[in-house]
Parts: sequence; structure tokens; C-alpha cells
Amino acid sequence: MLIVHSWWGLTTSFTDIADELADRGFLAGCADLYKGAIATTEADARQLRQQKRSVPTYKVLQHCVHLLASDIRSTTQKPAVVGFSMGAHWAVWLAQHPDPPVGASVLFYGARGGDFSKATAPVLAHFAGADEFVSASARRNMEQAIARRRLRYTAFDYPGTGHWFAESAHPSFDQDAAELAIDRTADFLVDQNRR
Repeated sequence: MLIVHSWWGLTTSFTDIADELADRGFLAGCADLYKGAIATTEADARQLRQQKRSVPTYKVLQHCVHLLASDIRSTTQKPAVVGFSMGAHWAVWLAQHPDPPVGASVLFYGARGGDFSKATAPVLAHFAGADEFVSASARRNMEQAIARRRLRYTAFDYPGTGHWFAESAHPSFDQDAAELAIDRTADFLVDQNRR
């Protein structure tokens, strides 16, 4: 699976999640969209997200998916993409543009609309109980588009949590909710690999 970080950058939150999923038997890799830079404030994060890049973000992510699919340890040619916030938007984008194909999209507190007509990957979504960054309408529009495409879709809500609840390096971290979400993600991906 490919883990795509939120707008803070590739913090220990994501490498720890990758390590935990690897301990459960998954081949887990992390994209680093900021080349090692880490934001500590929302202003820094916005600046990092908006920086001009010599290689577009979507090409970096497609390359990461190719690398995982071709890894000798991989058991599938269609890696899952697990995205957090900004990374969830990219997980949806990769599902909508399946070249290379992805096996599943897992979204942590993120929603993105758009054209799902080429998407084939099932979607698992984890939503915070109170989230200033994901509106009810954005979620509804995404869910309606997924339903029209008849993709397998599962969503969980985590009452009492806020955006970034699964990121241990962030003040919004909720350990119980994060552990439950990771357990559900692992179960979903195991089940998807059996299909």
C-alpha cells in the first residue's frame, strides 16, 4: 500500500502507521511529496502545498504506485492507496485516473468529488466527528458519485474527533479512534485481497 501524508508533510505519524501496517504483513511505502520538509503551522503547510514542483504531484504518486506494484515482495499489481486529508484527495484522484491501477482507496478525513467513471477500486472512508475541512456537501457529492459508479463503499464516523485525529504528531490525535481506524483499514484491505 502507498501512504500519502496530509499537508504537514511526511511526519512520524505516517511512518509509524506504515510500520504498524508492515508489522501486520502489508508491504507499506510512504510518499514524500515535500522532499523531507515538514510544516509546523497551517501557514507553513499551505506554503508547502502550493510550492511549484519540477515534477507534478500526480506523476510522483503514479511513480510510487508503480514502484510498489513492481516490488518483488508485492502480492498484487494493484496497491491500495491510503491518504490522509490532502493525501485523501490524492487517493481519490488516483482511483479516478487508474493508470496505474489501484486496488483500493482508503480516505482519512478527506472527500473529493469529480468523475468516477473510470474508477474500479473500492473505497473505505474515515470521517472525523467535527471537521472544519470536510463539509457535509463535499462528502455527500463524493458518496453520490461513488454510488453512481456502483463502487464498493464503506464509511465510518468517529464522534468526538477532529480533523487529523489519526496523526500522532498532531494535537488533534485521538489514540482510541486512530487505533480503531487502522484496525478497520487493515481488515478492509485483507478482505479486499481475498476478493
